[in-house]
Amino acid sequence: MESTVVMINLFGAVALLLFGLAQVKDGMTRAFGVRLRSGLALGTRGPFRSFFAGFVATIALQSSTATALMTASFVERKLVQARMAQIVLLGANVGTAVTAWLVATGIESVSPLVILVGVVLYKSSGSTARQGLGSALVGIGLMLLSLHLLSLATEPMRQSPALAAFLTLLDGAWPVALAFSTVLAIIASSSLAVVVLILSLTAMGILSPALTVILVLGANLGGAVPPVIATLKAAASARRVTLGNLLVRGVGCLAVLPFAGQVADLLALLPIPASKLPVDVHLVFNLVVALVLWPLSGLVSRLMERLVPEEKQPETGPKYLDDSALSTPLIALSGATREVLRVGDLIESMLIRSMRAFNDNNLAPLGEIVELERQVDALQQEVKIYLSRLGRQGITGESAARSIVIIDYAINLEHVGDIIEKGLQEQVRKKIVNGLKFSDDGYKELSNLFNLTIENLRIAQTIFVTRDEGLARQLVEVKVDVRRMEKQSSERHLERLRDGRLDSLQTSSLHLDMLRDLKRVNAHLVSVAYPILDESGLLTESRLRSAN
Repeated sequence: MESTVVMINLFGAVALLLFGLAQVKDGMTRAFGVRLRSGLALGTRGPFRSFFAGFVATIALQSSTATALMTASFVERKLVQARMAQIVLLGANVGTAVTAWLVATGIESVSPLVILVGVVLYKSSGSTARQGLGSALVGIGLMLLSLHLLSLATEPMRQSPALAAFLTLLDGAWPVALAFSTVLAIIASSSLAVVVLILSLTAMGILSPALTVILVLGANLGGAVPPVIATLKAAASARRVTLGNLLVRGVGCLAVLPFAGQVADLLALLPIPASKLPVDVHLVFNLVVALVLWPLSGLVSRLMERLVPEEKQPETGPKYLDDSALSTPLIALSGATREVLRVGDLIESMLIRSMRAFNDNNLAPLGEIVELERQVDALQQEVKIYLSRLGRQGITGESAARSIVIIDYAINLEHVGDIIEKGLQEQVRKKIVNGLKFSDDGYKELSNLFNLTIENLRIAQTIFVTRDEGLARQLVEVKVDVRRMEKQSSERHLERLRDGRLDSLQTSSLHLDMLRDLKRVNAHLVSVAYPILDESGLLTESRLRSAN
């Protein structure tokens, strides 16, 4: 019974530590998330800045995993070079080691004060940033409190014969000890949590110095695994970053493993407390790995390119976003325009499938809408990233204005895709699954609006390419017709409800929801005409001017 209580206390303290870490990460993301992400993306134009960016981001987020995943996503978007990404993660590894060292400085006694300040800041402020900072302070206080609880929880373990036998076994089998600590770090998704646990056991005097070094090495190795798992389905460029970090830590661990005893003896000569050996080993290990591997970061990135080759470009990916064209804005904008036209074609396919399912009472055409929407999201994101990179070339004038128009249209098409997937598709599905039947008039009204919407999409695609003023004017005028059709259909539907039509009663909410969503789709499509009419002076703030 006593051992059960000890284990509950131990696991509870570790759980509190992990919760505190998560609280710090979430709070700092709310408070400084945009700045951290932009700083990480922009602060990687040189090796020193890259190292510092990774270090600061990890100190702020209390998570080298979060830094690794952000960096991998930036590499995937070609915002960060692969070599600089490896240096960022070297800085992140040092950052998490410094965090462990700071946590172990014996300041857990201030945890109640830190929690109090955090709660007051969170409760007394309406600012998202200050609330996030308050939440982060609460997380830091909980982490410090967990250290005290860990110390109390591990104290009864000092006299445990079973623990002594287990540690003796590990002390005689270093590879097993390394694997054990690695698995713990993977399960906890945090090298910091495992290092803190090792710190508590060391303070009890039940770990030999050499075993302490081995366990810390395992925590470092295990801490590099969660980012690899999280990027298994990502692009090859992202996987190279996290696998490269795992390779770097793995090589470092294997290099130190045979000399763990000598390393412990060497550190014992320094004027540092023996109880703080785990955090000192953690910090020294990551500093040495950073110093040794920094000059080899280019070699590591090239090795990862060979080990993780680029996948064959999927048919659903971008076809016209040529990186070599970024030096020629006209060609780059032409490629982006063609890519957005592909997005429009996907939207047309989604609309047609929705209409076909509506007309035929058949769920089959709806089967591919989710995948088509995924492609829409991916392509419009690629276009935005591509044009943001073009923007960094310093384009101005007409090219800059055209870039904005392309991005705006891509965003509007993405919104249309969301409306179809989350709105129209579900409404049509509900009609079919529940066997609902619209009145003949209601069905005809919706069918006509479906057809008009598809026609408007085709006109919008033409306007996007030709910038034809006449078509732009026609599309804006059609918006008025759509609004009128939606209003008249709603009024007629209400009349049928008043007449007690059973078919109208059963489909009332579906009818009105579909009208609303088709109207919203048309509103997004019409937006492509506004820049053209605005340039021609044909728009007031709220309506078309009358023709001369």
